Amino acid sequence: MTGTIALDAKSVAAEALSVLGQGRQISPFSSRDPAFSLDEAYKVTPIVRQMREARGEKVLGRKIGFTNSTIWAQYNVSRPIWGYMYDRTIRNLSDTGGLASLAELTDPRIEPEIVFGLSAVPDAAMDERGLLSCIGWVALGYEIVQSIYPDWKFAASDTVAAFGLHGAMLIGERHPVSGNAEAWMKQLSDFDVELACNGNVVDRGHARNVLGGPLSALRHFVDVLSKDDVNPGLAAGEIVTTGTLTRALPIKPGETWTTTVSGIPLGSISVAFG
Repeated sequence: MTGTIALDAKSVAAEALSVLGQGRQISPFSSRDPAFSLDEAYKVTPIVRQMREARGEKVLGRKIGFTNSTIWAQYNVSRPIWGYMYDRTIRNLSDTGGLASLAELTDPRIEPEIVFGLSAVPDAAMDERGLLSCIGWVALGYEIVQSIYPDWKFAASDTVAAFGLHGAMLIGERHPVSGNAEAWMKQLSDFDVELACNGNVVDRGHARNVLGGPLSALRHFVDVLSKDDVNPGLAAGEIVTTGTLTRALPIKPGETWTTTVSGIPLGSISVAFG
């Protein structure tokens, strides 16, 4: 590359969307324009949403990414990011028979996460206990992330432009948040997770890996959106996945992945990739 070019939000959105589901990769936008910052990237987000809605997709929620600071150095990031999730990317594992296709995903990786279903609008003034009252259900799930950039090399701004790296969301059994709030507070901040591939444990994690716990990750996200002049805050009914509890690990067809947790009554989940 002999020089850099200035990028505008519409062209970035169009280029990123043009390779979605096509199995192609592009050079990171930040490598072409060093001024392509996180602020610039979040101006791309509503344009991508409009383009996807125009082709019939519906926003169902959002993913928070890079809440696990133990992987920041690996991906050259220093803070969480977020992106939208859609009706074409979210599936209940019970509806799929525990099967999922990787056919339309580029260089996919798997992330076991805690997923929240919002029953009320969260407010930036709320603490974790207040946020818990806005959550209707909790589930264990897998976010399948993907990279439209070669070798998973990018700047944080590139990940935002690439839909927050979101590829798919596979949600396990949804557990209503009812009864003892104190118990939920403790469980959501102090549980262990074990990730296995074809029966072999490949990684372990803990609730605190995601900014101290999934509720803390949600609190961070609500605060970020309260200061965003371009993108709207969370609404009742949205699904929010709070970031990987382990490393994000490469996946391929023929593998079966299982996640078990202890310290929180969410059971286990499993998915076989084709």
